[in-house]
Amino acid sequence: MTLDPTLHAAALALFSAMLFALSIQVQNLGLGHAEPRPGVIINIGTTALVFWCFAPFVVETSYWLTSATALFALVGLFRPALSVNLAVAGVKHMGPTLTSGLAATNPLFAACFAILILGEEMTWSLGLGTLAVVCGVAVSAFRPGGLTRGWPLWAIGLPLGAAFFRALGHPITIIGLREIPSPYFAGLVGYTVSIIVVYGSFRLQGRRMPTLTRGHLWFVASGLLNGVSVYSLNTALGLGSLLTVAPIVACSPVFTILLGLFVFKKETISWRTVATVTLVITGVITVIVNS
Repeated sequence: MTLDPTLHAAALALFSAMLFALSIQVQNLGLGHAEPRPGVIINIGTTALVFWCFAPFVVETSYWLTSATALFALVGLFRPALSVNLAVAGVKHMGPTLTSGLAATNPLFAACFAILILGEEMTWSLGLGTLAVVCGVAVSAFRPGGLTRGWPLWAIGLPLGAAFFRALGHPITIIGLREIPSPYFAGLVGYTVSIIVVYGSFRLQGRRMPTLTRGHLWFVASGLLNGVSVYSLNTALGLGSLLTVAPIVACSPVFTILLGLFVFKKETISWRTVATVTLVITGVITVIVNS
């Protein structure tokens, strides 16, 4: 029995969201032992290294001399290199609560790109499902009294910019996969460019990587999880429509909450937890059923 491509894409997107959430939790453990910037470099570098380890077995030489390579490299310039830095800057100026809430607009940007760039068709059911996911993620970030403004208005553009560039990477990847249908190659090129950009920026600031400690191993583990997550996401983008994949991938904060609640014991059940899980699950089911 062959699994329907749409359902296959949805399952892979859900798996990618779960792995990304686990990666965030593992990375959070590393932040207790190391600075964020070197940790991010180790994370992205590990993911790139994983892709290169298996590249000789799955990547053909002819892949490199195609326009798809340029598209995958373009994605690597801003995702995760630029999007991560914008998100970190957003947290610095606005705090994690509001930054997370505004970053939840990712599926909305993705929906716009799917319609304008890929010519996909939005239906009422897909729209409602996407909106439910966005609202659910936004609720998870909401804190009473947490919206008092002590930051410049331009800072709103930081998390919105992070969401924009994360979403922009999806349609560009899909176009590249139409020429070279290799999700692995897409991840290889993108993360290779990203580690060059991130590490180059770090060195241009006159900074040096610290002496590696056991605490940095958490970032290595996070990078390994990211490698599988990115491969699953790229495979999903090659199989399904962006309007289906984007809102499902965006539900990773729900897995973050559940992992924090049941595995890492850093979350408590509240009305926000219940509302987030309910809205996101309802949205994801709506998207899958009506794709």
